[in-house]
Amino acid sequence: MMYLWIVLALLTAAVAVALLLPFARSASAAASGVSNARRSNSTRSGEVEVYRDQLREIDRDREGGLISTEEAENARAEVGRRLIAAAAENDQDNTGGFANRKHRIATALVTVVPPALGLCLYLSLGNPGIPDQPLQARLENPGNNIALLVTKVERHLAENPTDGAGWDILAPIYLRLDRAGDAELAYRNAIRFIGPSNARYSGLGETLVVANDGIVTDAARQAFEQAVKLDPNDPRSRFYAALGLEQGGRKDEARAAFEELASATPADAPWKGLLDEHIVKNGGVPVAAKPVAPSLGGPTQEDVAAAQDLSQGDRKAMIAGMVDSLAAKLKDEPDNIEGWLRLVRSYAVLGDEAKARDALSTGLAQFPPDGNDGKRLLALGKDIGLDADASPAPGGARP
Repeated sequence: MMYLWIVLALLTAAVAVALLLPFARSASAAASGVSNARRSNSTRSGEVEVYRDQLREIDRDREGGLISTEEAENARAEVGRRLIAAAAENDQDNTGGFANRKHRIATALVTVVPPALGLCLYLSLGNPGIPDQPLQARLENPGNNIALLVTKVERHLAENPTDGAGWDILAPIYLRLDRAGDAELAYRNAIRFIGPSNARYSGLGETLVVANDGIVTDAARQAFEQAVKLDPNDPRSRFYAALGLEQGGRKDEARAAFEELASATPADAPWKGLLDEHIVKNGGVPVAAKPVAPSLGGPTQEDVAAAQDLSQGDRKAMIAGMVDSLAAKLKDEPDNIEGWLRLVRSYAVLGDEAKARDALSTGLAQFPPDGNDGKRLLALGKDIGLDADASPAPGGARP
């Protein structure tokens, strides 16, 4: 422990010297000037008094008629010029004392304040009495130190490279630490040594997406498809698998995958709107996941079943008609919060942002934003990409 304090003291002294060197140079120059100034200070002070006496003598000569007014003014100008020059030199000689004071203040600040501040921080945040711990001792008791935990597992895997459980532990930690390459290796080793699972294939796919700046490569899509095979109810893997088809230009397959996922998604799921957007993007129409109460003008179970047998254009027209019916109902029943929520979401699903914005504004006029119902409308607006003022906002919900 004593060696640490010696090293810290030497470092502090080195930093102080580096910081004070410029001040020391200027101070030495100033000190040299001060010594010279002291020797000549009395002489220059005498010169100033001589010039002042000459000015008074010129005034007496002019008043006595010994010299003309013009001669007096010329003489005063010349003596005045010399007086100003001598006074300026005298003032400049006196600045050395200020330079010395500035150097002393800087020395005190640099040598006292940083060590004192560092000592106070160490005493309040550190533990001066704890003995030194070698790396091995810290690895045996890493506590909540993620870096030590990772190092401990990495050392274990260096000696036991076929330990799949160790790779399984490291993989998601690597991903959170933005070490995508290490995370991919860890997921593949975990799959190799302890077998496939939905979580491992899903994690591998997500890692590959992160490593490729959001692009679902063929390898990532295949990993998500393997995850779906192991757990068909995993919406995240199903979404990314469909997104991979979309990014690969396979629009029909992507639309079918998004429609299948949307039909199994609850209507109030935060990613339902995003699924509908991708369905429309790939040439389809939103899938009704849950019937709306008939009293609100929404589709019944029979309407949904009938819509499945219609052409795309007829289905879209049918949905638009039901949304218009819902809007008309809300004019007569404006205090129906569920109706406003459905109307805003319906317009957003249909891609009519202007009507969605108007519906959100009208709903917020009926239900103030500071109330519970108003907060539900605000949350919905944020969820579908409209801000609190019912104007477009970047981004949207993600599954």
